[in-house]
Amino acid sequence: MNAHALTIGHLARETGTKVETIRFYEKSGLLPAPARTEGNYRSYDRAHLNRLSFIRRARDLGFSLDQIRDLLALSDDRGQSCAAVDAIAKEHRAEVERKITDLRSLKKELDRMIDQCGCGVVADCRIIESLSPRQ
Repeated sequence: MNAHALTIGHLARETGTKVETIRFYEKSGLLPAPARTEGNYRSYDRAHLNRLSFIRRARDLGFSLDQIRDLLALSDDRGQSCAAVDAIAKEHRAEVERKITDLRSLKKELDRMIDQCGCGVVADCRIIESLSPRQ
């Protein structure tokens, strides 16, 4: 293996990604298949490290795999307008805003349930009653 080649374990440590996840990204086409050593081990290079770091950052921001696939395709064509990138980011932001709205509603309902609880015995617990099926 050459001095700049990375093993899958090294790539995993450098990016904080599980080995199984790296293999999944390869199978799904997000990460190109690496070269192989004479012993048939994967041999990654700096481009793999950079691409996997991009994928990890995008996942950390909550982008879906399809959105990441689109972002990677766009990033591979550096000369085009970034309008498509903006559209993907705006679509994702709208999804995040919907989730925030849903979470606020969920918090409100949980607050209501907790406020109704008298902290007595479970048999009289309003939270348990709220979660139980109505008969």
